[in-house]
Amino acid sequence: MALEQQGVPTVAVHTDRFERLVRTCARAGGMPTARQAFVPQPVVDRTTAELRAYIEGEDPITRRPFVHELIEGLTRPLDATDAGLTFDRSIGRLLEPGSDEELRARFGQNRWTDFLPIVLPTEERVERMLTGTSQAPDRVVGRLAPTAYREPWEFTVEKVAVNAVMAGAIPEHLPVILAAMATGLTARQSSTTSFATYLVVNGPIRHELAMNAGIGALGPYNQANTAIGRAYCLASQNLQGGSVPEESYMGSLGNPLAYSLCFPENEERSPWSPFHVERGYDADASVVTAVLGGWNIEAGTGVRETWRERFTRAMLACDPSLPPFVVLDPLAAQGFVRRGFGDKQSLREWLADATRGPAREYWDNQMLQSVARAWGVAGVEPYASRLQAGPNELIRAFEPEQINIAVVGGETQPLWRIIGGVQTVTEAVDGWR
Repeated sequence: MALEQQGVPTVAVHTDRFERLVRTCARAGGMPTARQAFVPQPVVDRTTAELRAYIEGEDPITRRPFVHELIEGLTRPLDATDAGLTFDRSIGRLLEPGSDEELRARFGQNRWTDFLPIVLPTEERVERMLTGTSQAPDRVVGRLAPTAYREPWEFTVEKVAVNAVMAGAIPEHLPVILAAMATGLTARQSSTTSFATYLVVNGPIRHELAMNAGIGALGPYNQANTAIGRAYCLASQNLQGGSVPEESYMGSLGNPLAYSLCFPENEERSPWSPFHVERGYDADASVVTAVLGGWNIEAGTGVRETWRERFTRAMLACDPSLPPFVVLDPLAAQGFVRRGFGDKQSLREWLADATRGPAREYWDNQMLQSVARAWGVAGVEPYASRLQAGPNELIRAFEPEQINIAVVGGETQPLWRIIGGVQTVTEAVDGWR
């Protein structure tokens, strides 16, 4: 856009799998006639000869020579159709009346659901939901977008309440849902790597809502866990302008965690400080943490004689661009204490050492190549040191401060799981009561 403002013509080049996405982005950005050209997907792990064939071949969308598309896009004069437009984001507050069946069908057709049954958000139900907070219905909670290349949409307390009703939540759940939305992390991120965002709850609110931190805490066995997580997911897709495959969602495989994953830490059965205390909150503060990631999941049982080997293999299996969130059953946490890990920090340091692997394997990663390598070249640590390492030199994939640990579970097995993360944001709940 900066080049165009200076009078320099440009043509955006994309792979064909992103055609619908870039067209909708251009339209939403007020540039429906932006000049575009396309090459086949993929472009990663292709030889120079294969990539040259893309350029010398045809545009897979228009079926015209790719070079001709470039030349025409750069030389065709602008006309009235290139003037741009304003994208209308206004949506009526109420739908026209209809039967339950008609309204549910309309919600599905407009992709306002996760395609599971919803509670229809009537005015009466939304009004009742709003009794769960003292905040004004028109207070702005935040802004969300599926990716950085889309303009964020602003949303209010009432709009969050609408989605909370749809998810089957009750008014007492609303402050946690509002806090989750206020983190600014969407549960419907559009990355091709198929991320999902999950919630971790700490503090007294866990007991007030009768949340389940014990047996089955990460499963569908508790109303508060499930409804809060689902409300966060529904609100994310509906209040950021959608999450439509090929238009505003490009996750290649998708992610089952995107339905609803919300769990509280089992603080009472943990031998260590609670997760939120480590993040600077008082022990009696109620907070929710949104964790963007949910890509790779490693799992195991017990802290047995071979625990070092098991955890080392699991940590090395984590994608080096996704800091691990380690979830331990209380029995597993107590097992670590018996082996000398008196606090989470000592365990984090050991886990960071367990991620040591050859530098060539670390840098053979698409996300690290596109982002972290530039940081390394700019001298940002620890990426600068990792970039200077020899191909076979052992380097850490993660530093201790990147590794999060929470204790959850019902002590029927000393289980543990490692869930990949990217970004972690914590928000206090009490401000949304």
